[in-house]
Amino acid sequence: MDEKENLLTVLATVEHIVYQNSENGYTVCELNVDDCELLTAVGIMPYICEGETISAMGNYTVHPSFGRQFKVEYFEKKLPTTSTAILKYLSARSIKGIGPKTANAIVEKYGEDSLDVIENHPEWLADLPGISQRKAREISDDFKEQFGVRSVMSFFKDFIGPAMALRVYKRFGIAAIDFVKEDPYILCEEGLSIPFEKADKIAASYHIPKNANCRVAAGIKYVLKHNAYQNGHVYVPEEKLIQTVQKFISVSREQIEDVAEDLFRSGDIKLSVIGHERRIYLEKLFSAEKYIAQKLDMIDGGVVAIDKRDIDILIDKIENEECITYAKMQRAAIEKSLTSGIMILTGGPGTGKTTVIRAMIKIFSSLGFSTVLAAPTGRAAKRMEETTGVEAKTIHRLLETTYGDDGFSTFRRCEDSPLDEDVVILDESSMIDTLLFDAFLKAVKKGTRVIMIGDADQLPSVGPGSVLRDLIESDRFSTIKLSEIFRQASQSLIVTNAHKINEGIAPDLSAKDKDFFFLPRESPVLSAQTVVDLCKNRLPKRYGKEVIDEIQVITPSKKSEAGTEILNVSLQAALNPPDASKREKNAHGIIFREGDKVMQVRNNYDIMWKKEDGEEGVGIFNGDIGVVVSIDNANETMNINFDGKAVEYDYALLEDLEHAYAVTVHKSQGSEYPVVIIPIYPYTQKLLTRNLIYTAVTRARDMAILVGDEETLMRMIANNTKTKRYTGLCDLLKCYDDAGL
Repeated sequence: MDEKENLLTVLATVEHIVYQNSENGYTVCELNVDDCELLTAVGIMPYICEGETISAMGNYTVHPSFGRQFKVEYFEKKLPTTSTAILKYLSARSIKGIGPKTANAIVEKYGEDSLDVIENHPEWLADLPGISQRKAREISDDFKEQFGVRSVMSFFKDFIGPAMALRVYKRFGIAAIDFVKEDPYILCEEGLSIPFEKADKIAASYHIPKNANCRVAAGIKYVLKHNAYQNGHVYVPEEKLIQTVQKFISVSREQIEDVAEDLFRSGDIKLSVIGHERRIYLEKLFSAEKYIAQKLDMIDGGVVAIDKRDIDILIDKIENEECITYAKMQRAAIEKSLTSGIMILTGGPGTGKTTVIRAMIKIFSSLGFSTVLAAPTGRAAKRMEETTGVEAKTIHRLLETTYGDDGFSTFRRCEDSPLDEDVVILDESSMIDTLLFDAFLKAVKKGTRVIMIGDADQLPSVGPGSVLRDLIESDRFSTIKLSEIFRQASQSLIVTNAHKINEGIAPDLSAKDKDFFFLPRESPVLSAQTVVDLCKNRLPKRYGKEVIDEIQVITPSKKSEAGTEILNVSLQAALNPPDASKREKNAHGIIFREGDKVMQVRNNYDIMWKKEDGEEGVGIFNGDIGVVVSIDNANETMNINFDGKAVEYDYALLEDLEHAYAVTVHKSQGSEYPVVIIPIYPYTQKLLTRNLIYTAVTRARDMAILVGDEETLMRMIANNTKTKRYTGLCDLLKCYDDAGL
C-alpha cells in the first residue's frame, strides 16, 4: 500500500510563520483552514511565506505541551489567486524588494495579474514609482527562485521526501526537473546519494528502459561506491565489477563493458593495470591514491636530516632531564623521527609509544621546530592531549574543514594554504582512510616531517583504503615496531592478554583479582542479560554509582540478541527509565530521553558548540559520544553535551544520532574507556576475527569484562584472517614508475 494513502490533505493559507530553518526547511507555522480556527503545522516546508496557500499532506498529532498539531509529510504551494490574497502575500515581504507600500502599488495597478507580471513581465514593474529596471529584474528573479522550489518539490513528492527534494533543488535549481526526467540516476551522485532503487522508480514512471545506458552507467558507479564506502575497497577488479553489476541491474555483459568504456573516456571511472589485474576506480579514489604516492615520495625526500652525533646528544639530554633510559627500539624511533620525512611508529598497548611521542615533542621544540598533534576522531585527539600534555586536534579541525550546502566538505588548509608547522604527529593512524589522507597531504608543505603513530593490528579505517598497513607493507618509509611490554604495563592483564590475543595465544581467563575478567554464558540472551546486570547492579554495587558513567559496552555487531540495537533498548530501560520529570522525543524509531547517552553517526561540520570557558567552535563528528542534557519540544531542539562541548540540535538533525549505551567495535576505534564490557557470542563469520576482538580489548583502560561463549572467543583468536581490501597504494609506493598510471 502507498504510504500516502494513509495521509490527510488540507488546503490552507499560511497565516503566521512561527519558526523556519533556512538550511533544512524545517518550519512551524499557523494555517488558516476554511477561515476556521488556526491549525499549527510542523514539518519540512522550505520557502513558504505568510499569505501563501498550500496543500499539505500529513496526519494530526498531539504535542505534550502545545496540543493538537498537523505533522506535514509532503506539501505543495498554491499561488494566491485573488487580489486580497496576493496583497497579503506580497505585503509579508515574501519577495525581496517588495514591502507593504510597493505591494499595494503593484496590486492596485495589476490586480489578479500581479504575480504573472512579476514572473513574466518584470519590465512592467518599472512603470511604478521607485522601481527601476534593475530592481524589477531582481524582484522577478527572487520570485522565480521561490516558486522554482515549489515546482521541484511538487515533481518529487511521489518519489522522495521534502528534505531530500530541497537538497536536489539546491544542487540543480529549477533545472532539476529537466535533468531528472532525462536521467533520474543523477540523483545517485555524491551529495545526494538517493538509493538506486528510488532512482529506478522514477525512471520507470518515465518509461526509461532497464537497459538504458544512463542506468547501466549509474549501476557501475553505484557498485563502486558501495564497495568503497561499505566494504572499504579503493578499487574493484574488473571481472568482479562486471559480475556484480550484471547481477545487480540484470543487463548484458557486453553492454556493461561498452558503457564502462564510455565512462573511461569521460573520466568518471579510471582503469589501472597492475600485472595481469585490471583495476577499476572511481575517479576521486584513483586520483587520491596517485597523489598520496607522489606526495609521500616528495615529503620523505624533502627534509634535512640531523647529524647522528647531534641526535645522540639530544636524546641523552632528554634522558637526564626525565630520569629515564629509553629502550633500544624507543631510541631508534626517536632517531628516525629526526632523520626522516615520513616516519611510522607502531606497536600494541604498553609498549611505550606515548613515551616516544613526548620525547619527540621535546626534542623538536628544543630545535625550534613547530609541532602539531592530530588524530582522526575527537576522542582520540583528547586522549593524545591527556597523555602528552600538548594540545591535539582532530584532523578535520587541523585542516579547517567547512561544509557547504551542496553536501560536500572542503578544507581551508590545502596546497594553496598549507599547514605552517614543521612537524605533524598523527595518532591512531590505522583509522585514517584514503580520502582523508589525501586531503591531509595536500595541506603539508615540502620540508615538513610527518610522523604516523598507530597499531597496524587493529581494524582498518571505516572509510575506503588501508593507509597505515599499505605504508608499512610498501617498506618505503622508516618504520619502527615497538614490541617490548614495559614493567608497569606488564602488571595489567588487559595489556598482557591483548598481546596474547594478537599473537594467537589463548588469554588468561581465570583471574578474579586483576583488570581482565571473563564471565561464561551459554547464549547471547544470557550474555545480554548479564551485560545489563553488570551496568545496573553489579559494578555500581562494587565500585559505587559513579562507575556507571565510566562503562562502555562494545559489541561486534548491530544485530542479534547481544547486538547494539537490542542492548541499547535494554540498557536505556535499566539505566535511564521513563520518568515524569524527564522529557522525551521519538525520532526515526528511537526514543531519546533526557539523560541518555548518544552518539553522532555522521560528520556535521557546521553545527556550533560552546564550552563553559566561552570557547566556541564548529563540528561534531562520526563517533562522538555525548549526553542529552535537555529536550525542548516547544522549540523543537535538544541540548547535548559532548565532552564539555554544549550543542543545540534542531529536531531535523536527530537522524544523525543513535543511543550509545552500546556501540560496535568499529565505532569505538580511536577511543579509550575506563571500563569496557564486551559480549562474545556467535555471529557472522566476517566478524569472528582476531583483529576485531583485539581492537575491542585495547579500548579498555582500567577494566575489561568479556561475557559469553568461550568457544567463540577462541575461534576469533585463532582466526587471523584480515578482510581483503582492494587498494593500490602499496603497489604505487613499491613501484610507482611501473604502475601503469
